[in-house]
Formats: sequence, structure tokens, C-alpha cells
Amino acid sequence: MKGEKKGQGGFRETAHHISLTLRFVICIFIILVLTFAASCCLILLLHFAGILDYTRQGHGNYCFPLFVFGMISVVLGVFFSLVFSRRVLKPIREVIEAADELASGNFDIQIEIRGARETQELSRSFNHMAEELSSLELLRTDFVNNFSHEFKTPIASIRGFARILQREDLTEEERKEYLEIIADESERLTELATNVLNLSRIENQTILSSQTVFNCSEQIRRAIVLLEPKWSKKNQNIRLECDEVKIYANMELLEQVWINLLDNAIKFSPENSEIRLLIRKRPGYILVTVSDSGPGIEKEAEAHIFDKFYQGDTSHAVAGNGLGLAIVRKILELHEGSIRVAETGAYGTVFEVRLPVNLPMVQTDRV
Repeated sequence: MKGEKKGQGGFRETAHHISLTLRFVICIFIILVLTFAASCCLILLLHFAGILDYTRQGHGNYCFPLFVFGMISVVLGVFFSLVFSRRVLKPIREVIEAADELASGNFDIQIEIRGARETQELSRSFNHMAEELSSLELLRTDFVNNFSHEFKTPIASIRGFARILQREDLTEEERKEYLEIIADESERLTELATNVLNLSRIENQTILSSQTVFNCSEQIRRAIVLLEPKWSKKNQNIRLECDEVKIYANMELLEQVWINLLDNAIKFSPENSEIRLLIRKRPGYILVTVSDSGPGIEKEAEAHIFDKFYQGDTSHAVAGNGLGLAIVRKILELHEGSIRVAETGAYGTVFEVRLPVNLPMVQTDRV
């Protein structure tokens, strides 16, 4: 099938190339025909007017009429070529002008070229490129702004409370409280630096290494135990329903997936609530759903929750740096898996993860 599609794609590209070449050939042919026809008509008119009556010049001298014919052909050929070339090259000039605008930073530029299918495709491709560059620029700006905010806020807190601690009139309780805040903000900075380094490392990774066969269900159970202090502090209940599933993957990277998803569910679920995890084995892949009891995700935010540093809570009331879900998606993409918001509303949000099992042939009979 891939060979057929590749062959069809190559045939289409060849057909487009021939089509464009044929158009230029036809255009040049038309110019030549018009030049020849106009020259013949002009010579006939001059002949009937007696100006080019070479029979009176004696000795059958044909050189002068031929010379005149050649000069007229050249002049008319140049004229028609200039006229037609302006029309043919107009789309190229429009693209050049639009590209200059794009290079100057105007990512809202759009062009609309009519005419041949190739020029229309060029127009659509250019507009698509401008839209993608605009999105990248917006993402870059948001990344810088959000990173600056996430980095500057804890530093400002640490500096402020450190100066307060220099005062001698503080009680022991106040001193302990401020020291605890400084410790929390330091952990926040450490987590931010760790997540940025992890995301950078994962984004530069194209091939998975250190893959092993392991029990994915057991790994998720260990993630629940690891985060026990957080969900116990909020008196939350973790309900786990799972099949015992073995997969062939990078254990270290997948551990980050389950920890990030579970940590998010704990953050956004209120106290005394329930978090549900479901693990099911399907033919060739596993299905993992993580359901929280939070307020849900707004429609506008749903399209951006996997973007770097994006936080639906603009007030930053919930601790976080907006990197967890970006890391999760990148890790799953490396494993040829996927993640999506399966359901969201006033009663919570459900994230659905699909992950290929990819077991080696030797292990198939053991699972």
C-alpha cells in the first residue's frame, strides 16, 4: 500500500510538472504565432500599399522584405513577450512581496492567487506557512512570558521572606512559617528546572532507548504509592481498576507519564474526593484513563492544555508550571501512543491514554 501511495504521489508530482511546463510551452507558442501572424498582416498591408512592392525594385531582390519581416518579428515578439510575461510572473511577484512582509515580522499576511492549479496551491501553501509561523511566534512569546513569570515569582518570594527573616522582632512561629515558605518556593524552582531539563531532553530525543518488558499496572500502582503524601493530605480516595498488563517501553519515561497525570488529578480534585484510574488491555495496546473530580476544563483551554507553560488557571492559584502535560504528550508520542481529553465537565475531567504494547515475539506467549 505504501509503495502504491508513493507511486501515486510521484505520478501526481510528474503530472503537475508536465502541466506547468505545457502551459509555458503553449504560452510561448502563442507568442510566436501572434508575432508571425501580425508580421504577415503588416507586410501584406505594406505590399498592397505599394511600399514593399519588391517586383519594382528589379532583379527580384527579396533581401529587403525579409530584413523588414525579421525586424518586425523581433519587435513584436519582444512586445508580446513583455505583455504576457507580466501576467505569467505576477503570482511570483506577489509571493516575493508577501515573503518580504513575512520576513519583516508581519505574520498576518495572506495572499490569494487565481489562475492555474499550481499557483493556487502555491498560494495555499504560503498562507499555511504564514499561519504556522504566526502560531510559533505566539507560542514563543507565551513561552517566554510564562517562563519569566514561573521563574520570577518564587525568586521574589524567597527574596522577600529572606529579608523579613532579618528582622529581630519575629516570633519563633513566624520565623518557622517564613522558612517553610522559602523551602516550598525553593522546591518549586527545583521542580521547574527539572521539568525544563526533562522536556528539553525529551524533545531532542527521536529514538527510544533502554526499552524493557515490565508490568505497566505495577508501575502505576507504585506511582500511586509514591504520591501518597499528597492525596492523603487532601483526604482523597484513589480507586484503581486494572488488568495486569506487560508492555515493552522505556520504564523511566513512562513513570513520568503516570506521575504527572496522577499529580494533576490530585491538584485539581477537591478534598474528600475520589480519583479513578482504569487500566484495560486491548488487542495490541493498553487503555489507561485517569479521572479527577475537579471543575473541568473550559472549551477555550482544552485546545492548549498540552502546550508548554500553558495553565488554564490564569490566577495561578493551583501550584504548577504548565509543563507536565507537555512532557506527557511528548513521551507518549515517542512510544507511538496518544493522549486526549475524553470527557470534561462540572464533575471532573477524564484523560485517556492509548499505548502500544509492542512486546517482542519471545515475550508474547508469557503475557
